[in-house]
Amino acid sequence: MTATHAGIPTGVHVILPRDGAVLLMRRTNTGFFDGLFSLPGGHVEPGESIRMTAVREMAEELGIRLMEEDLDLVGVVHRLSDTNRIDFFLRARRWSGAPRRAEPDKCDALDWYAPDALPPNTVAYIRDALGCRQAEPWVMEQGWPVTAAASV
Repeated sequence: MTATHAGIPTGVHVILPRDGAVLLMRRTNTGFFDGLFSLPGGHVEPGESIRMTAVREMAEELGIRLMEEDLDLVGVVHRLSDTNRIDFFLRARRWSGAPRRAEPDKCDALDWYAPDALPPNTVAYIRDALGCRQAEPWVMEQGWPVTAAASV
């Protein structure tokens, strides 16, 4: 008998830095974190690398063009949310085009914020990732219960 394993949803978030600020978008009509600010990004599709996902998502969501070689891995969050999830955070060194709400039905606000002055309604794990002061690339785990063996 062959064991089957459910895949873990894998997200990619892109940090677009400008003058000490990062671009956040407020989600709407998605059924997931609606009304909250988040970094632009999305889920890895079959056959995509995390950098390929970032390039595709930035074109879809913001109408900008990224090159895979201009993306640096910043960190990874492995979190227990509605399910077991892994989120990769990449920083873009450059891009072409002016970011805009290319999917206005899924994003009702887009603006630049200093990482230490994020809107109060920012997705919690996004806030934590942007506030991480560990050496890059970092790994953060969230939402997992502390086991008896780990607490000894």
